[in-house]
Amino acid sequence: MRIGIIGAGAAGMAAALAAGESEENQVILLERQARVGRKLQATGNGRCNLTNLHALEGGYHGEHPEFSRYALEAFPPEAVLEWMGSLGLFTVAEPSGRVYPYSDQANSVVDVLRFALERPNIQVKLGFEVNRVRKNPGGFRVESREDSLECDSLIVACGGLAGTKLGGTMSGYQILRSLGHKCTRLRPALVQVKTGWPGITALKGVRANCRAAIYRDDKMVRESTGEIQFTEYGLSGPVMFEISRDVCQGGGDWQCRMDFLPQVPEEKLLQELLRRKETRLPASELFTGILHNRLGRVLTQAADISLNGAVRDLEGEELALAARTAKQFSVSLTESLGMDSAQVTAGGILTGEFDETTMESRLVPGLYACGEVLDIDGDCGGYNLQWAWSSGRLAGQSAGRMTR
Repeated sequence: MRIGIIGAGAAGMAAALAAGESEENQVILLERQARVGRKLQATGNGRCNLTNLHALEGGYHGEHPEFSRYALEAFPPEAVLEWMGSLGLFTVAEPSGRVYPYSDQANSVVDVLRFALERPNIQVKLGFEVNRVRKNPGGFRVESREDSLECDSLIVACGGLAGTKLGGTMSGYQILRSLGHKCTRLRPALVQVKTGWPGITALKGVRANCRAAIYRDDKMVRESTGEIQFTEYGLSGPVMFEISRDVCQGGGDWQCRMDFLPQVPEEKLLQELLRRKETRLPASELFTGILHNRLGRVLTQAADISLNGAVRDLEGEELALAARTAKQFSVSLTESLGMDSAQVTAGGILTGEFDETTMESRLVPGLYACGEVLDIDGDCGGYNLQWAWSSGRLAGQSAGRMTR
């Protein structure tokens, strides 16, 4: 069996290794870039959050997120870790369920996969940019501008459009559309969001733990708790990625409301601020010891308190407003940074056109798809890579045992 795989990212490499487990199969892994796993190297800020131990509990999206269930259960996080361990990768799990390479380097993940691909029946062709795929009576013909090849079955694992600077591309969608498949609207997910609030520049680089919620026309869309990061243009960080899916898509008034002390009741915070009236603290230090200094000063000003005064001179109502501001801070949102900055693509090829137990096309026998090119995307925290490993392995196993 000759199996072609387009795309040497996480899903494509998982598919190649699964298909190559049978020595009778000849696997050809095609990658348009100069090396494999380029986007994989950038995940998790270069640390590579390779899975999440809670991935089977939910956290996946799309028109039919249940499509992901079979693949995830067939190759769950524990199996991924065992597989990675067999390839030589040491890993460590955080209390949150996020799993990273013990080295804390994404290169470690890419390297063990790259070495594993060095099998006699797996050929990796770099710099092979597919511009046309044709279905033939005997299988598929895959063409680039300079070369072409024939294969009995074909796996499309090109990834999504997100992260265009790292290799995000439309090619997977275009290939599958050319073979009769349909695609949903594509949107950025796990992405930073711009704000119209002018005070954002004073917080550039500040990180804070908070409970953040996205609202559209005063109706909550999503919320999460974790770390948020302020940038020169808006909001970033894990908690923002968690809730940014579909933010600012369509009209309406979009806001992010933040509670910077989610574990502290507002009344308890107010009691502490009132106690500080007995000190000689300047008003600019009202939140000292509680919040990041710059964040504390911004919240103090947002409560209409002058930084030039003294805490002891503040009225109880002013301190109550300061406590409320720290618990209910809101900024307007204007737009996401778009696909260039997004980590994942929301939307993709319709999953209803594929068999979830094999990842094979229901329209074109012998054609498979896996990973981000399909209309499945996961939450921040290793869910998307887990989907890539699970769907890629299932596609590779299925294509590898296909009989003609």
